[in-house]
Amino acid sequence: MKLNYYPETDSLYIDLAERTSIESKEVSQGVVLDYDSDGNIVGIDIDNASRKLDLKKLILSKLPTETQTLSA
Repeated sequence: MKLNYYPETDSLYIDLAERTSIESKEVSQGVVLDYDSDGNIVGIDIDNASRKLDLKKLILSKLPTETQTLSA
């Protein structure tokens, strides 16, 4: 999984899988889900991300990997 923030457009893209998106659906204003050919979610695009999310802190919890807390 990758989180990509684009300050020039204030958008956050959460890349959930390394599969190609073939369909996109806006599920709420400025939030778009990308799907692969099997209907699985492969990404989430959030417009105006800094107004919708706290981008200064990312907390990973209970993932099957080492957990770290990072602040901007």
